[in-house]
Order: sequence, then C-alpha cells, then structure tokens
Amino acid sequence: MAKRENIVVGLDIGTTKICVIVGEATKDGIEVVGVGTHPSRGLRKGVVVNIDTTVESIKKAVEEAELMAGCEINRVYTGISGGHIKTFNSHGVIAVKDGEITKADVDRVIEAAQAIPIPPDREIIHVIPQEYLIDDQGGIQEPLGMNGIRLEVKVHIVTAAMTSAQNIVKCANKAGLDVVDIALQQLVSSEAVLTQDERELGVALLDIGGGTTDIAVFHGGNIKYTTVLSIGGNQVTGDLAVGLRTPSSEAEKIKKKHGCAMASMINQDETVEVPGVGGYKPRKVSRHLLGEIIEPRMEEIFELIRRELVKSGYEGLISSGVVITGGAAAMEGITELAEQVFDLPARRGIPTNVSGLVDIVQSPAYSTGLGLVRYGIKHSHETRFARGGNNLVVKIAARMKDWFKEFF
Repeated sequence: MAKRENIVVGLDIGTTKICVIVGEATKDGIEVVGVGTHPSRGLRKGVVVNIDTTVESIKKAVEEAELMAGCEINRVYTGISGGHIKTFNSHGVIAVKDGEITKADVDRVIEAAQAIPIPPDREIIHVIPQEYLIDDQGGIQEPLGMNGIRLEVKVHIVTAAMTSAQNIVKCANKAGLDVVDIALQQLVSSEAVLTQDERELGVALLDIGGGTTDIAVFHGGNIKYTTVLSIGGNQVTGDLAVGLRTPSSEAEKIKKKHGCAMASMINQDETVEVPGVGGYKPRKVSRHLLGEIIEPRMEEIFELIRRELVKSGYEGLISSGVVITGGAAAMEGITELAEQVFDLPARRGIPTNVSGLVDIVQSPAYSTGLGLVRYGIKHSHETRFARGGNNLVVKIAARMKDWFKEFF
C-alpha cells in the first residue's frame, strides 16, 4: 500500500470495541477517508488485561481501515481511560524577571504548578492551563507579551497509573504501530462534540462507553474537572443477559437494536425476539420489558455521575446542561432520562465538522476516535513516542505543557 504523509490516525482502544479512524485536515474540519472497527476482548473497564487479544483486535481494525483508506498505517494517536485516572487542580507562582512575560516565563510557571509530590507508580499525562493571573488580575488566557511582576497559573493535572499507559503503548507497538501521543479520552471527545458556546456557558460531557463513564466539566471556556467511573454500557448488557436469559453477545445486539432508556416511551404492543441459551428455542418478549430492565441501570449510572458533579463543586456551573456521547448515547430515550435525573437540558453528542465517510462516523460511538484525529492534526509535527523506546515513562512525563491552550 502507498504511504500518505498528510493523514492522521486516531486509535480508540475501548472496552467494547477497537476503532481506527483515518482523517485528513480540511478547511471546515476533518475528511474521514478510512474507518476500521473490531470487537475488543482484551480490556476490562478501560484497562488492558490481555495484551495478545488486544493486539489482535488492533491489527484487525487497522487492516480494515487501511483497506478503506488505501494507505499504510504506522503512526497513531491513542486515548487513555479507566478507573486509575486521577485528576486535581494546582496553582503555580513565579516572579517575572524583565517585566514582560516571555514563553520561558510561561513554561516556568507551569513547571511550578506541577511541582507536587506524585506517587512513584503514577505519571502526569496532562497539565492543562485554566487561567493566568498577572499581579492578581485573573481571567487571562494568553499572558505572552503582557507586563507584570508576578505571574500565576491555575492548572488541571491528569495522572494515570504508569503501567496502564505503558500497556496501551505496548499493545500498539506489538501491532506494528508507533504511538505519537496519548490523550485523555473525554478531553479529545469534547473537541469532537462540544461547541465553544457550551464551553463558555458551562457544560458537562458524559462519555459513556462499554466499561467506563468519562466525565469532563467546562466553564468559561476552560476545563474545570475530569474523572472516570468504572461503570458503563456493559452493566446494561449484563442486566439484559440475566433478565432475558440470553447470551451476552445476543443481549448486546438486542440493546443496540431495541434498547430504550425510558420504559414509558415504549409502545406496549412492541415485541422482540430473544435467542435462547443451551439449545432452547427463541422466544418473543415485550419490548417494554427491555425498558424496565435498562431504565433502572441507566438511572443508577446517571445518579452516580450526578453525585460526582456535586462532589466536584461544579454542578452549579453547567448552565448549558449535559452532552452525552460514547456508544451508550445512541440508545433511544437516553437524553430524556438524563434531563429527568439532572434537571438540566441534555443532548446527544454527535461529531461535527466531518466530511468523507459521514454516514459511518456520524455517531456518538466515534467521538473519541475523531477527537484523536483532531488532536493529531493540530500536533502532527510532534513525536512523543517510538516503537521499542527504552524510556517511555520519561516521554510520557515530558509531554505537552501548553497544547490545551490552543486545543480548547
């Protein structure tokens, strides 16, 4: 296959599926030229538990994307998630040497903000500036060239378990891919589905995948809070498998095709054919029964999210409501249930400013993959990782300090 130098590839390694998206930059956004997906069987709750199985799934997804795009894939941007992700806000202060703030001053104040004790088994993967203060004057987004004596910065720091980040890169490397960079999944998903107005007014992004639910809160155009819950759509699938007495694979298909998060929205006359287990014949059940199984679990997930938002202290700032994306967001009734639980406006987060294979990727399930492509386009000149690199941890820790200022 021919090599195309201007393509950027996002590799979304999820609990339910591996997704590879090949994109090119256009004036209006991204042109998607290739998509590959394959069931993911080597992850649990966002964390790699079987390297060989994950590698095989990545290879299958990459092969499909290569055939569709007609090019060879060897460099990717990938996401990270899981319950091991821990985040917090920090603050740094420096004295400005020459009165005018330079790039070196900005770098120094960010370094001061991240000079905090981190456990030896964890690594900082993002240091995201929220706002700068010059001589106690806050709300500054770009301090370069301004005059002042004292420069401060408020940052959002994301840390991950060192081994989890290493295992993601190792899986990609074994599949024959170089990982250019790693990014937190809900942050790149937000770039694909949120508007600038929502970020300014205040919004909570809920990225509900198979094994995890990733949460990000924005206000005033900046990221304020992120967290990851180890619960997702697989819990709904498990409930259906037990409640309908059918294999998990069939329960997943039924959930995708007939699932509804609010039983009250389902016509009582609708029926669904459910395959049996162990040779039993298929049987028909009321679709309303599906809703009665799904609704309590989805309501529980939303309640857990609401508690996290209350605990964060930012619940009162999300004036524009919640945006739900990820595979579970495609389910009928999901936004109606969210509005009921959160008492806020809710919408489904579907990727925007996309051309090319729009009919395939215009779905919440592809938000992270497309977000990774957007991130890669902005930073394609940087090389963070290399296959077989001996100092992966240093490379992770040395990564971007200011890309999020431009990214968001």
